[in-house]
Amino acid sequence: MKEKYSPDFTVVNIENITSGRWPASIHAELIDSLWVDIMTGWDHVFDNMPDIWKYFSKDDCKLIRPANFVASEHFSLPWDGYRIINKNNKRLLVIQLLWEVFMNHKVDNAFIKVEEILSQVPKSDYDAVIVEFHRETTAELYGMANFLDGQVSAVYGTHTHIQTNDAHILNAWTGILCDVGMNGPFESVIWADFSSVKKRFLTWIQRGKIEQKLSWKYVINALLIDVDETTKLCSNIENISFTNTL
Repeated sequence: MKEKYSPDFTVVNIENITSGRWPASIHAELIDSLWVDIMTGWDHVFDNMPDIWKYFSKDDCKLIRPANFVASEHFSLPWDGYRIINKNNKRLLVIQLLWEVFMNHKVDNAFIKVEEILSQVPKSDYDAVIVEFHRETTAELYGMANFLDGQVSAVYGTHTHIQTNDAHILNAWTGILCDVGMNGPFESVIWADFSSVKKRFLTWIQRGKIEQKLSWKYVINALLIDVDETTKLCSNIENISFTNTL
C-alpha cells in the first residue's frame, strides 16, 4: 500500500495491535520498524502495563498520547499529546484527542484542548495538521470536525473498528472520516471469534476467555489525505478498504 500510494507521512493506530486487545512493546517495536512516522492509541494502551512502558520509555518512542489526557500526581505522562514530524522538508502536526463517553480515562474537554494547541503552535511551524479523535459515538466526531473546519487539514475517528462510508470535505476544506476502521480478521466480532463471545450476547456475562479469530481472510482499512501546500487544507480524502480473497 505504501508503494502504491507513496504517502509523505504514515500514521498508524496501534490500540489493539496485540491479539485485538492492546499493544505489547514487542509489537509496538514491530510497527515502528515498518516505515511508520508516528503511532497513536488509545483507551486500551494502558491495559498491558508495565510491558508497554518498555516502549514508552524509549527516547525515540513514536507513540503519542491524547493531548487532553489528565495525569495525576501518582501517574505522570512525560511524552507528547501532539507532535510535529519533519520529513523530506515537509512538516506534519499530529494531534490526538480522547473523549470521555464510554471510556475509562479521565480527560479534559477535547474541544478546549485542541483550541489551546492550535493557538500555541505557530502556523509557520507546520505544513499540514491532522486530528485523530478516539471516541465512541458519531456526534462527537462530527462536532469536532465542524468545530475545526477551516483550521486543520483533516479530522478522523478511531476506536469503533468498522470503517464508515462518509469520507468527504467540509465547507471550509477540512477533510472528515467518522472512523478509519480496523486491520484484522474480516469474519470476526471486532477481532473476536464469535463462538467465544456468544454467551455474552445471550446472558450479558462473558463465559471463558475471548478468543481471537484466526483466519486467512483479513481486512485492511486506511485513509489517504491530500493537502494543498498553500492553504494547508484538504484537497482530497479517500478511504481505503482491502479484503483478501483467500
